[in-house]
Amino acid sequence: MSRFIEEASRSQGVLLPETIEEYVAEENPVRVIDAFVEALDLAKLGFERVEPEPTGRPGYHPATMLKIYLYGYLNRIQSSRRLEQEAHRNLELMWLVGRLAPDFKTLADFRAENTTAIRNVCREFVVLCRRWNLFTETTVAIDGSKFKAVNHRDRNFTSGKMATRMTLIEQSIAEYLEQLERMDRRETPSTPHQAMRLKERIATLKDEMSRLEGLKAHMEVSPDQQISLTDADARSMASQGKGTGVVGYNVQTAVETKNHLIVAHEVTNVGSDRHQLKRMSEQAREALGSTELTALADRGYYSGEEIKACTDAGIAPLVPKVLTSNSKAAGRYDKSDFVYDAARDAFRCPAGEYATRRYPSVERGMVIHKYWPSACPRCALRAKCTTGTHRRISRWEHEAVLDDMQRRLDDRPMAMQQRRSTAEHPFATIKAWMGATHFLCRGLSRVSAEMSLHVLAYNLKRMMKIMGTGPLIAALRA
Repeated sequence: MSRFIEEASRSQGVLLPETIEEYVAEENPVRVIDAFVEALDLAKLGFERVEPEPTGRPGYHPATMLKIYLYGYLNRIQSSRRLEQEAHRNLELMWLVGRLAPDFKTLADFRAENTTAIRNVCREFVVLCRRWNLFTETTVAIDGSKFKAVNHRDRNFTSGKMATRMTLIEQSIAEYLEQLERMDRRETPSTPHQAMRLKERIATLKDEMSRLEGLKAHMEVSPDQQISLTDADARSMASQGKGTGVVGYNVQTAVETKNHLIVAHEVTNVGSDRHQLKRMSEQAREALGSTELTALADRGYYSGEEIKACTDAGIAPLVPKVLTSNSKAAGRYDKSDFVYDAARDAFRCPAGEYATRRYPSVERGMVIHKYWPSACPRCALRAKCTTGTHRRISRWEHEAVLDDMQRRLDDRPMAMQQRRSTAEHPFATIKAWMGATHFLCRGLSRVSAEMSLHVLAYNLKRMMKIMGTGPLIAALRA
């Protein structure tokens, strides 16, 4: 007698349940998808073909297609070809869409043609969460992450990449021509076949040089001096690794700190986060339905103009200051050692002298006031302060806003830890669902819709964890 659990015989008769309904338990997450889509007004959200055409072949209802995509993204199946396969063999999906099985082209066209509507569905779920009073706190963590596009780095060109590649081609042509010259002088033993092969390589390299010249002309007229051949909207962006980068998109999210739901997101092809703070904060405040908001962000978002714009709009940003001075590393005093006296409009230096305002200047469109003390030439601490005659200190005309923010940040020493534990986990989870390829679509609009499906799937899973499947279904049907 075997000591293992024995398998059933393939030829043995079995009594299967009579309906597909019996295969899907009451707590199955697929029922959440069904309840959510049935509660949506698809025409109001902007979906096409909600009303059938009076003539022609009948098509699939947008609700059916949306259910298939939501099921796929909840179960890490983003490919339209794989979704077509699942529709033929997956009992949960058969239950969800009534055994309908659209082909992959129909599925792909639906996602491409309803990009705005799909983004609206993602926003609608956030509105539902707000109606359920889940957003009782008005603090969000804002962060950005780079996602790979369907564009290999060899098919993306920047001015630096273009110059490097053209230089390498020129060097290779010069080397091959030198080899041919040595063969002609019979300094190197050769055969006609070797000479022919070298000439073919030279011709190939010259053709490549001509192609690069054409691409360079297109690249130079683009606004950011960059061109991508597979996904025209994808851009080369620096990543966290030193000297590394990724061709893709910069995804921005705002995550509320209580339930860790993504309340706002946006896909951009701008690699820097520095000018994203106000836009993401306003989107988050609108999603929360609040007049107040505290926005936590990392150093990559530190911009005086953005911080002031947030403050003027009634948003309280908390962003740590960027440390750019080399004085501390060189053993000298840095700006933090000089205390600003607002009453005197002067800085008190470590020696007790005052640096008074001298003149204003305009740098990058910002008015910067310059300060320095008169006592610098005879100061005993000058060697620890500056390498010049006077220690010059710069102050932005609106730097009081930055000082106020720094005081708020000092009062909340755990703010950055809260930001990190709130904003970074969703990115890691979504990237794990995506796998190594990340985005499957091309173009900023379609990629934005694809990201909205990921965000919606993430929020649905969070809500099933917070409320439970049964109560969530009941809330959606209420």
